[in-house]
Amino acid sequence: MPELPSKTAPETAGPRPAASPPPTAKTTEQPSERSTGTTTGTTAGKNEAPRVAVASLVGTTIEYYDFAVYGTASALVLGPAFFPSGNATVSSLAAFLTFAAAFLSRPLGVVLFGTIGDRLGRRRALVASLLLMGVATVGVGLLPTYESAGLLAPVLLVTLRLLQGVSMGGEWGGAVLLAAEHAPPGRRALYASIPQAGPSLGFLLSTAVILPTLNIVGRDGFVDWAWRIPFLLSTVLVVIGLWVRTTVSESPVFDTTANRTTQPQPASASATASRFPLVTLLKRYPGRVLLGTGAAIGGSAVYYLTIVYSISYGPKELGIPQNTMLTAASVGAAAGIAITLPVARLADRIGRRPVMLTGAVGCVVWAVPMYASLSSRNGLVITGAYTVGLMLLALMFSPVAAFLPELFPARLRYTGASAAFILANTLGGGFAPLVATWLNSNWQSPLVLGFYTGTLCLLSLLCLLALPETRDQEFDI
Repeated sequence: MPELPSKTAPETAGPRPAASPPPTAKTTEQPSERSTGTTTGTTAGKNEAPRVAVASLVGTTIEYYDFAVYGTASALVLGPAFFPSGNATVSSLAAFLTFAAAFLSRPLGVVLFGTIGDRLGRRRALVASLLLMGVATVGVGLLPTYESAGLLAPVLLVTLRLLQGVSMGGEWGGAVLLAAEHAPPGRRALYASIPQAGPSLGFLLSTAVILPTLNIVGRDGFVDWAWRIPFLLSTVLVVIGLWVRTTVSESPVFDTTANRTTQPQPASASATASRFPLVTLLKRYPGRVLLGTGAAIGGSAVYYLTIVYSISYGPKELGIPQNTMLTAASVGAAAGIAITLPVARLADRIGRRPVMLTGAVGCVVWAVPMYASLSSRNGLVITGAYTVGLMLLALMFSPVAAFLPELFPARLRYTGASAAFILANTLGGGFAPLVATWLNSNWQSPLVLGFYTGTLCLLSLLCLLALPETRDQEFDI
């Protein structure tokens, strides 16, 4: 495939493939500017990198906390509160439709925040996305229900949900880029993986709020009014996140790229690339976007079916206690977090593809046994199965934070990495609860969840085989 990146640094410095812009300014490839672009060899870069990675993690955790709160609330209460129906399945399906709606608006977030991130800076895009998510999440906590506002209630809910999706469309790419582009030499996957713990940490944080609330007020009290508490608490978290993100520096790679584009250059496609990153991306790198999407789609399905759908499916369809499902998912998520950094360090040493391929094979094999464990209705069995599954997910999920950005040049990196990851999340995760609800309405067996997830993980395996190793890819061009 002619548009795939070269595998080694020496190759990258050589003749450019047809997909790359014409080498109109050879001076930009000189070692002096390249070292400035990466800034990974400087003392300032090394000192700043850990703080930037932590700042990215804090913001991503808050964003995914907001998203996880909505997902859990969809499973527990939002159906009857905003979409009342005599049929429990129809009510749940309507609630999950609003969950999927946010995924449909994520591509808009990729366009909006990708343009901001590639033209104005990674940090500006991240601050804006976090602020938008906070406003939308707190807004959900203040909404009237269908009983008091009629049709206006679900309309407002869907509107705020769409805004959450736009925010998420810009969050992931910016968070991993800010960390990766500050990373010291040979540790790009390690630093990029730190924000990758955000989704699981966000889920654990939401569970830490929801479970005590459920225990204190009871299910009836939670359904009646207390479901608003996790949403309103987001105010405090967003203030903290905004403070952290505004105190870190801009990506040195972006600064160098921006300086190059301000220098007098002949009119060329590079000007169009900076003005309309998505258009240039789709013209020059469609294969990378599609294969990158496929590489991440299986992991998205594993995460959302485990963390979102099964929390509703287990209690409603199989009679498993709600606390059992939340505990199983929480223990599995914690195990995944525990191995995220070691997995990323391994990916820095041996390459991204070997680690991700191992995870993809493991998820293909383990998908059916993992969801089959639900039939046992035994908390220990389910927890063990989920723990193995989410640890295998970490093998795919941790290195992808470096792998996807490395597929694209710096001037298109925010848009390219975000587009691939968000498309995977939308197709593999956003519609997963809807597809799973339909499958179970026809076959009424948790085994169908395993076959569905395993199929998507197999697709990821095939896409990874078609992509090159990117560990030695230049990152400042």
